[in-house]
Amino acid sequence: MQRRANMRSHEPRSSSSCAACKFLKRKCTPKCQFAPYFRSEEPKKFAKVHKVFGASNVSKILNEVPEDQRDDTVNSLVYEAEVRLRDPIYGCIGAIASLHQKMVELQYDLILARTRLASYVDLYLDDRGSTMMAPIEIPEANRFHF
Repeated sequence: MQRRANMRSHEPRSSSSCAACKFLKRKCTPKCQFAPYFRSEEPKKFAKVHKVFGASNVSKILNEVPEDQRDDTVNSLVYEAEVRLRDPIYGCIGAIASLHQKMVELQYDLILARTRLASYVDLYLDDRGSTMMAPIEIPEANRFHF
């Protein structure tokens, strides 16, 4: 479904300029390399990428990437630009470090929960491994036969 949405950006566009050409105040040509990725309806998308990377660098990056990977490349540039504008010092590394810290905390919580569960299970088991609670009787019709 994601691919289908991305393919729409390569369809012939109306006569309006792409977001990049509007931002750069230049005429958008039919061969504009930005047009498939920065449609006129998304002006902030290019503005963010331009602010962080510059139009020349984005152009060079797009030229170096195979055409079938350019959608993903632009999406990565947009994400990196948004994160870099929110956190100019660490950018994506800050987001990754934050997520890693959260993962470590959740792993610790999981170990703690498993340890507590094991201690509660031990309370209900005697030394022979049988339950101290009365056994539950399963009707014959509901038993599995192997």
